[in-house]
Amino acid sequence: MLEIIKQPWPWYIAGPLIGLTVPALLILGNKSFGISSSLRHICASCLPANIPFFQYDWKKEVWNLFFVFGIFLGGAIAINLLSNPNPIDVHPKLAEELTEYGITNYNNLIPLDIMNWQSLFTLKGFLIMVFGGFLVGFGTRYAGGCTSGHAIMGLSNLQLPSLIATISFMIGGFIMANLLLPLILSL
Repeated sequence: MLEIIKQPWPWYIAGPLIGLTVPALLILGNKSFGISSSLRHICASCLPANIPFFQYDWKKEVWNLFFVFGIFLGGAIAINLLSNPNPIDVHPKLAEELTEYGITNYNNLIPLDIMNWQSLFTLKGFLIMVFGGFLVGFGTRYAGGCTSGHAIMGLSNLQLPSLIATISFMIGGFIMANLLLPLILSL
């Protein structure tokens, strides 16, 4: 049984399990699925300043903080107890393309050639980690939620804004992966 848990699950099993989170949250507690709002709840609970954005009853949303902590705890358990010690198989064509950009160390799915403290202080590292992180945070706030909130919760509720946001996320992802990332990696 443990070997089954250690292997990647196919989309037709993992997808429905993620999708069933939405009705489970709605049925069990009339709660909506989303992760990005948890940062607001943390800030509202920790910042005593009179910032209007954080002036609300965050204690009603404390369940969300437990949910996010559960995700963190599950990740910690998975990496420490359930991780697969074998090298990750990367398609030869992708490995060749990554090598062209100088990325050769990607055994743990994190390209350590660009995701490290030394790279942070280079133009490429700054663009990927700092500016990219800012854009993700800004986009999440501007869109009124993250990809999981819109694509999983919003679409299941047939919300038009979530459909527009999800289509925009996908278009932005395609543009980034196929046009901008190769430019940034070639710096």
